[in-house]
Amino acid sequence: MKKTFSDEDLIKNLSLYYLNRHLKKKPIEKYHRTIDQSPLHDREKYKKKTEILLLNSFMHHFPEIKFEDLTCESPDFIAKFNDKKIGIELTEVINHLEMKKIESSLNKIFRQAEILLEQEDTTKYRGVYFLEFHSNIRPDTLENQQEIILNIYKSIKRGKAYGCVKSLRKSFHRRNVFITHEYNMNLFDELCSEKIVELIEKKNEKFPYYDTSVDECWLVIVSDMNSIASRYTFIQDKEHLHRVKSPFHKIFHIENLCGNITSIK
Repeated sequence: MKKTFSDEDLIKNLSLYYLNRHLKKKPIEKYHRTIDQSPLHDREKYKKKTEILLLNSFMHHFPEIKFEDLTCESPDFIAKFNDKKIGIELTEVINHLEMKKIESSLNKIFRQAEILLEQEDTTKYRGVYFLEFHSNIRPDTLENQQEIILNIYKSIKRGKAYGCVKSLRKSFHRRNVFITHEYNMNLFDELCSEKIVELIEKKNEKFPYYDTSVDECWLVIVSDMNSIASRYTFIQDKEHLHRVKSPFHKIFHIENLCGNITSIK
């Protein structure tokens, strides 16, 4: 059976997070090995590995927490904390819905450009490349995608922005070529608290179906700050979050770059 995601893809995914100095590498590596040894399909393994990466900042706030079941469903993980069995349901809040589809297309484009560069000379081009694009970029057709791939390829070869690439920054990577989005923040990029409330309400509906053997069930809402679709600068009307009613024992919102956490319940 053809693998949906290769081992190399997973290594590259984890390597990007290694650039964050605060990453708890040893637990992450151990948890990834445990997931690899499970009977899950490759697609599900990839999903679980990505989810546990998103919880990295969460683990810094709760260093005593130990994950016991990484491959369960409803909730996503089972952990041990203060002699209690804790179910952890993880969900990501998307701040820019219109960017989600574009970002998905760009990630596929990045992979094709990486393949081109690695096939030509991995040693010469290895590194992590952070790219920013001009606002008129449209990766919605095959023709446009091929043009973007070529622009990325030429930008990296020349060491400077070309075509639709607005800016290019390179960071060290000892193994492969990895292309990702440049991290830029808009000082007025707000995350509406109502989006978080809507997520909580949707999860509330599923609460009766979660594992009843746990002592407590926590909901962890993550803003993936490495994703252009999930980034934010501040939460608008944050005080509204504390009025939320939910059967979850604890609810947190966390962003995975600086690790800022908001206790909602």
